[in-house]
Amino acid sequence: MTTGRIAFQGELGANSHEACVAAFPDMEPVPHATFEEAFEAVKSGDCQLGMIPVENSIAGRVADVHHLLPSSGLKIVGERFKPIHFQLMANPGVKLEDVKTVASMPIALGQCRKTIRRLKLKTEAVGDTALAAKLLAQNPDPTRAAISPALAAELYGLEILARDIEDEHHNTTRFLVMTADKAPPSPPFTSPCITSFVFRVRNLPAALYKALGGFATNGVNMTKLESYMENGAFTATFFYSEVDGRPEDRGVALAFEELRFFSEKFEILGVYPADPFRSRA
Repeated sequence: MTTGRIAFQGELGANSHEACVAAFPDMEPVPHATFEEAFEAVKSGDCQLGMIPVENSIAGRVADVHHLLPSSGLKIVGERFKPIHFQLMANPGVKLEDVKTVASMPIALGQCRKTIRRLKLKTEAVGDTALAAKLLAQNPDPTRAAISPALAAELYGLEILARDIEDEHHNTTRFLVMTADKAPPSPPFTSPCITSFVFRVRNLPAALYKALGGFATNGVNMTKLESYMENGAFTATFFYSEVDGRPEDRGVALAFEELRFFSEKFEILGVYPADPFRSRA
């Protein structure tokens, strides 16, 4: 059982809030307006953990997160996969046929296109799914609805007019769990693990090809490799990567040794148990 406070980005009632409640029911979820503020809350000790979305099965990776992770000073200690469901909600007593406009964040509106089109609704973009519900509760309007998680309807006193209206029911978001502990306990050796790391290759011909060769020759499964720019410099490309296994594994250790030889920078961001969802997906 983990107690204390857990930081997330977004309003109360957002998908990240639901994810925190599902994964850490004994912790108090604490909302923050930005990812930077959520990271800082963990770094300062105001919150013991942070839970941040990094990618969605439909929308792809979450902007800004990968380049914030290395500079955050935090370590990754877990991952959670959360099925995403959206509800169409309105003020109490409003009927579905009265609704003319629906508000939500653009990604949510895009993931519920079929229902929006079928109901012939106008759309209005806001910065957060739960914020759409909160604003509707604060400014009741029988012609308006919000698309938001079920928790938002409960928190803001709204009624759900249509449930699970997302176009794709396999819609899933992956979250990373973060801690300010510089040396968190290693996961048990009985658990399949993921190692997340960042690196920047040396300025040599075919450096990336050579740097990654050790993973192939040592039979290490690389599940993610993404590039991003640091400080807006086109000449300094960083890579965020994930592999199956832990640094103590012989194959991973040899692959990291080769990677370090061809890299100017290398940093492990976390070693953590793989979510069982991976084996079911």
